[in-house]
Amino acid sequence: MKAALLSAAVVVTGVAGVSQAFAEVVYNRGNDTDPTTLDHHKTSTVAEGNLMRDLYEGLVVQNNVAEVVPGVAESWEISDDGLTYTFKLREDAKWSNGDQVKASDFVFAYQRIQNPETAAPYANMLYPIKNAEAINKGEMEPSELGAKAVDDTTLEITLNQPTPYFLELLTHQTGHPLHQASVEEHGDQFTRPGNMVTNGAYMLESFTPNDKITMRKNPHFHDADNVQIDVVNFIPFEDRATCLRRFEAGEVLSCSDLDNQQMDYMKENLGEQVRVAPYLGTYYLPVKVKKEKLADPRVRQALSMAIDREFLATEIWRDSMLPTYSFVPKGIGNYGENAELPYANDDILDREDAAKALLEEAGVEEGSLTVELRYNTSENHKNTMTAIGDMLKNIGVNSTIVEMEGTGYFDYMKQDGDFDITRAGWIGDYSDPQNFLFLFESENLGFNYPRWENAEYDALMKKAGETIDIDERAAVLKEAETLLLEELPIIPIMYYSSGSLVSEKLQGWEDNVMNVHGTRWMSIAQ
Repeated sequence: MKAALLSAAVVVTGVAGVSQAFAEVVYNRGNDTDPTTLDHHKTSTVAEGNLMRDLYEGLVVQNNVAEVVPGVAESWEISDDGLTYTFKLREDAKWSNGDQVKASDFVFAYQRIQNPETAAPYANMLYPIKNAEAINKGEMEPSELGAKAVDDTTLEITLNQPTPYFLELLTHQTGHPLHQASVEEHGDQFTRPGNMVTNGAYMLESFTPNDKITMRKNPHFHDADNVQIDVVNFIPFEDRATCLRRFEAGEVLSCSDLDNQQMDYMKENLGEQVRVAPYLGTYYLPVKVKKEKLADPRVRQALSMAIDREFLATEIWRDSMLPTYSFVPKGIGNYGENAELPYANDDILDREDAAKALLEEAGVEEGSLTVELRYNTSENHKNTMTAIGDMLKNIGVNSTIVEMEGTGYFDYMKQDGDFDITRAGWIGDYSDPQNFLFLFESENLGFNYPRWENAEYDALMKKAGETIDIDERAAVLKEAETLLLEELPIIPIMYYSSGSLVSEKLQGWEDNVMNVHGTRWMSIAQ
């Protein structure tokens, strides 16, 4: 039986002939995949971020156009030297069990994410906080973190150095609080339905893998009166075509991604319900540099030269992507002109000739190199990697294609899985080049999928972190990106655009460069 587009759950009770009925507004929402975890300290994917945005609220949040607005904090002050942030918490901020959200809940969460025992892949997001990095490396105790609860409604955060993007950074799930009592009571089971206590507009009701995650409106949320949707069902769709079919059947109101093979069909038949917008993200190929056959940068450059990015963006992704020869997205804040691969404007045939010459120079005979191209389940990714395999044939490189299910794919890469070349994407958490370039610092084992180590790169990133002048800092970061593109442990392919299907009945979904769409800002037209 098909699920209704707009569900009306009617309950009737009779007392002496009197009946009462009420209707719930239900939003069936497509999501990229199931989460590997609901512990927001261990999340790392966009699909997980979509869930966390509804379950939790940080000190500040992004509204439906991605502007930073007050969340749990009703106001804040920044010291003249930019090192101390003092947040005043709203007194009506509540957890889903009715407890008050206190400053100590943030301190507990920030200490937990830096505790090495938590093994949080995103711990370095909060490294700007004083002593955070040293704590995460086991050199200091969590209690020494620069976050202090002055009282229940006053939180003081001290930074290592001025950080221009700190408030925007706090909108990320790493900036969310935790309900200490429930975490301590349930341990690693605190995210289970019935155990999970959250402070966002919604609370977890059920989680059925490969089916849906159901969240119900949090009656204790401080802005509950303005939350128009009562229940949201996040439904995983690794096959984007399946979400399209269910969207057309009226079974879901939105899809978080598009099947680009059907872009022409969707535009013709669904009109303005097809949303394509600029997005702060890069689609790229990590290369396992410690493998002997891929250890030479000349080999990696040759592989990059052979990839026709314009064809991929136009033919495979149907203009929903933009070709790139840089890793940091163009137009990002606090940067300027990007570094770029030197063959960006060369004809593809000339690039193929140059690639063959580089392989010969590196001692690779034609036909002797075979690489595995790995991707996570998606027709778009499959078609991309298949096309890349065909392009590599033009320079005498053979390939095999390997598909992995999405739920284990990113864990495989984080855990130093045995791959040659794999597919990855990075979506900016804040508009600053550091949020892209930090991925490849030697000690960033959570996201440095190629396991590239370069002392000069690390030193440049450290220098950038210590440089206060924004223009000088941008120059240092450009040096780092230039070095990254010379060594090429990752091959940048395309810049993302966000692609979504959004029903005409769904109000409040606004396209934005961060592609953030919290359910609390939406409503459904009757």
